[in-house]
Amino acid sequence: MLVAPSVLSADFGNLQRDVESICEAGCDLVHVDVMDGHFVPNLTIGPVVVSAIAACATKPLDIHLMVENNTFFVELFAPLKPEYISFHIEEEKHPHRLIQKIRSLGIKPAIVLNPHTPPESIEYLLGDLDMVLLMSVNPGFGGQSFIESVIPKAMKLSEMRNRINPNCLIEVDGGVSDKNIHMLKDAGVDIVVAGSYVFNHANKKEAIKSLQI
Repeated sequence: MLVAPSVLSADFGNLQRDVESICEAGCDLVHVDVMDGHFVPNLTIGPVVVSAIAACATKPLDIHLMVENNTFFVELFAPLKPEYISFHIEEEKHPHRLIQKIRSLGIKPAIVLNPHTPPESIEYLLGDLDMVLLMSVNPGFGGQSFIESVIPKAMKLSEMRNRINPNCLIEVDGGVSDKNIHMLKDAGVDIVVAGSYVFNHANKKEAIKSLQI
């Protein structure tokens, strides 16, 4: 299991310190939540702050767009060369076109599904994706409780992935901890996003290690 701590739960007064600490603690990716205050009821960070994160991170960035006008934001963040850019299928009218655009920029494209969105909605896009991110909370805020129905949803997506595109990774974001990590692993999940669990832990290395099963 790969672990991508979400900097949404970091101390923004000491952002460099916290980003460096999770990289030193052995995380696999640095998850960056970009919210525009329109698609979700919260506003987070833009390219100036993400550029600062990229400058001190020694692990690849995993940028999760929770925005309207996805293409605009893809072009805004592409120069930072993240490993992944993911966008919400609920917001995008032309997902295949955007997937091709992200890949043409040398970045791995990913799609995000909100808790209510069925995996079948992206069946005909799976062959073109590097990752699918399943939200296990409603997007917009950190520190929420895990929605259990993501487990059967991940199992269904894993079956589809194995049939259509075995190289596509499955990521889960929201309420992840050592209490549900084994269920997620058994459901076929490859990457977990953990914010509060990692950043609120007295020992970040220990927290990350407990998820890398």
